Amino acid sequence: MASGEPLFRRIAIIGLGLIGGSLASAVRLNGLASEVVGADRNQEDLILAQSLGIIDTVAKSTAEAVQGADLVVLAVPVQATRQVLEEVHPCLAADATLTDVGSTKAGFVKDIHAVFGGFLPNIIPGHPIAGSEKSGIRATNPDLFRNHKVILTPPDIVDDSHLARLKLLWEACGASVLTMSVEYHDEVLAATSHLPHLIAFSLVDTLAGEDENMDIFRYAAGGFRDFTRIAASDPVMWHDIFLSNRDAVLRVIDHFTRDLDQLRTAIADQDSATLLRVFTRAKAAREHFSKMLSGQAYVTNNSERQVTFRLRPGGEVVGDIRVPGDKSISHRSIMLGALADGVTEVKGFLEGEDSLATLQAFRDMGVVIEGPDNGFVRIHGVGVQGLQAPRGPIYLGNSGTGMRLFAGLLAAQPFDSELSGDASLSVRPMNRVADPLRSMGAVIETAEGGRPPLKIRGSQSTKLTGIHYDMPVASAQVKSCLLLAGLYADGTTSVTEPAPTRDHTERMLAGFGYKVDREGPTASLTGGARLTANAIDVPADISSAAFFIVAASIAPGSDLLLRHVGMNPTRVGVINILQQMGADIQILEEREVGGEPVADLRVRHAELRGIEIPEEQVPLAIDEFPALFIAAVCATGRTVLTGAGELRVKESDRIQVMADGLATLGVTTTVTEDGIVIEGGQTIGGGTVNSHSDHRIAMSFTMAALRATGEIEIQDCANVATSFPGFVELARQTGIRIAAEDSAAGNGQE
Repeated sequence: MASGEPLFRRIAIIGLGLIGGSLASAVRLNGLASEVVGADRNQEDLILAQSLGIIDTVAKSTAEAVQGADLVVLAVPVQATRQVLEEVHPCLAADATLTDVGSTKAGFVKDIHAVFGGFLPNIIPGHPIAGSEKSGIRATNPDLFRNHKVILTPPDIVDDSHLARLKLLWEACGASVLTMSVEYHDEVLAATSHLPHLIAFSLVDTLAGEDENMDIFRYAAGGFRDFTRIAASDPVMWHDIFLSNRDAVLRVIDHFTRDLDQLRTAIADQDSATLLRVFTRAKAAREHFSKMLSGQAYVTNNSERQVTFRLRPGGEVVGDIRVPGDKSISHRSIMLGALADGVTEVKGFLEGEDSLATLQAFRDMGVVIEGPDNGFVRIHGVGVQGLQAPRGPIYLGNSGTGMRLFAGLLAAQPFDSELSGDASLSVRPMNRVADPLRSMGAVIETAEGGRPPLKIRGSQSTKLTGIHYDMPVASAQVKSCLLLAGLYADGTTSVTEPAPTRDHTERMLAGFGYKVDREGPTASLTGGARLTANAIDVPADISSAAFFIVAASIAPGSDLLLRHVGMNPTRVGVINILQQMGADIQILEEREVGGEPVADLRVRHAELRGIEIPEEQVPLAIDEFPALFIAAVCATGRTVLTGAGELRVKESDRIQVMADGLATLGVTTTVTEDGIVIEGGQTIGGGTVNSHSDHRIAMSFTMAALRATGEIEIQDCANVATSFPGFVELARQTGIRIAAEDSAAGNGQE
């Protein structure tokens, strides 16, 4: 297609109802075709459509409309599809694209096979997820598809050029395009669209038959009107949809009926636990979906959501702040609280996407969890043996911690489970937990290269067997995974680490009354005991605090107080390293809360010097090195890091990504196999940095702007919400000159 030419020469739209008419109008408005031809059984609608400028040409028949068209769109009721296809077939050009807009796809596929004898590479079923209570040609709206999704279900033999042009057409109408299988489409739509309409029709019909139906409708609140609004939809259209998508609809009706019967039984038996479990899970799911739909949740597809940080250079960091709760402890508080006997109350819970994914996973496994409400969560534990099979795969977003810990926990359950994540998590190695779990007797399947998703086979008859495992690489996630599996294993499970790693799991297990032995580098426990509910006050995350500690250290004039920071000895490497570099960090009000040491930190600007980072400190600061690299650039002299190969398999290859970003800003580094060499005192310039969807990379370069000579733009920052909700606001509060632009939300934060 030459530049400036329309996508299609002639588009034939068969059926000018709401969808067909709106598509025709959008095509004409956006200049996507040289000619739009309409065909419809109602000739008056055709003439009206032409007079309103919705179509260019009126066709006397389907055959006349299809002649010479390079795109044919069927927008007729699903029960009429086969008859229309029989009219289209003889006239369809071999190089023309054929698609439809029906809300069920299996029926369309069946009709294609009946008429064409099978699928062709130019036939692409489609379904725009858009509509209105109004119908007909007068309801036509060229913006109907804007900010809505269109689902295409192309066959395996599809011609890529046909698919590409059809995607471009819908995108030019303002829609985002997804592709999926026919079967999956019909299952999803049966649950999310067809069943709600069926319930609305049925409920209104039931209440309309009551003796006092007028009063029922007269005094109905807004919620009733909102819920039953869809019962005003076209009855004929929905009649056709339910008959066409019969099998998928019946399956979801059966599922809903079973759940409704469970609620009826719970009410009859005064079973408050079941009611609370269902209602809290539903409320949390609805809130989660609302965030997804508004683009606020991380699980919004990152290809649709782009967050960019823009930073003006200079500034100082001052104030009195508390960063969000520790992510590692937040994860574990939910896990152990769910497995405990009794009610566990958690304060300071991190309401980031990673931690919320863990919380939702336990709701899906039958655990009643109230909140979070400003960091407060109440968990009604079900006991070590009380988890129920989730209804589907457990989605963990970007959380490597969540996936590795869940692998150990679920490997011992009697039910099958599957762990999945986003694109970033799906390329991270999981054999480091899968292999030792298999040695304990677990049955785990991974994708190629040991990557997610993880499919874990449950067993009713066999238990895991405790093992001793010498970790080849220091990893708190692997250690915690095996200890959680060990809760269920026969005998003793022990793990020896080559270097100290964070010990939150051991500390929290002890807090829940589960005996964990520690001898030097080895932690061990014996399976079969119980956990008792406990109160937890989550310390502020030292990994999140690290960005502000570095910021205050490198920016002249800075004086910052950080409250209630977790000071676990296995996590304070960043403070040890910065103090060796000459940082002015005062540790105040040291205390212990729930088995975890905490303190307030006062950080003031200081002249830093480069050092050779002691290898024993590397595991204690593994997540904080991106921020430490910025400190090293601002120091005088050379900083050398070795023994940090683990950084190459985090959310990104953090050594290389940081080196590339620094190079963009004019800073030269030397990357080694397991570390980096940074010559301090170099000038940090302005430029555009790609964070590669790594939250710690994005936040580290935010701090670099304090010493930059030009503006810095940081791309691909959506994942910051996974570990540090409210980061932009808190950074701005301390004096960092940051603005965020979110393409999904369609606005910026100044």
